[in-house]
Amino acid sequence: MSGPHHDTGPDGGQALGPQQLGAYFALMEAVSMLQHQVEQQLRTEGDISYVQFQLLARLATADGPLTMTQLADGVVYSRSGLTYQAGLLEKAGLITRGPSPDDERATLVAITEDGQALFGRVLPGHTEVTHRLLFEPLTDDDVHHLGDIMTRVRDHMRAQPPRSAAPRKRRPSPVSSPLPSAQA
Repeated sequence: MSGPHHDTGPDGGQALGPQQLGAYFALMEAVSMLQHQVEQQLRTEGDISYVQFQLLARLATADGPLTMTQLADGVVYSRSGLTYQAGLLEKAGLITRGPSPDDERATLVAITEDGQALFGRVLPGHTEVTHRLLFEPLTDDDVHHLGDIMTRVRDHMRAQPPRSAAPRKRRPSPVSSPLPSAQA
């Protein structure tokens, strides 16, 4: 299911209509404001970033350790960035990492007691900020519709090939002038 088609933009691609543009800017502004407030709350109450909170939340609610791949599947972040964030959490004593007994290529990640305690400490403030900013102005019906819409959008985005899978654009080769012929 796709939205109404509009004229093409200056680059030949499909242009956004006024309603689509308005929805896009409202979404981006709301996400930006929510993200800023959530980040501020997590930094103030737990000295952690949102990505670190996501990792702790996934581990705190899992039935045992998860692999780095399982963590990456639920967090929109580069693998190297995720490894770095996990390293910071491990250094702080909030998680442990170790080899998987079932797969020598996999790294298992588990939350520590300190990690559980920190997650438990920041979660109420996180919930309060999220409720106050995102859910307070919405009815139960609005929340249902928002959930359905955002799930459909997220699933559509996740179905796209990752950027790393896109073919590289070749740079145009410089126009070469003919080499002077060797004279005997």
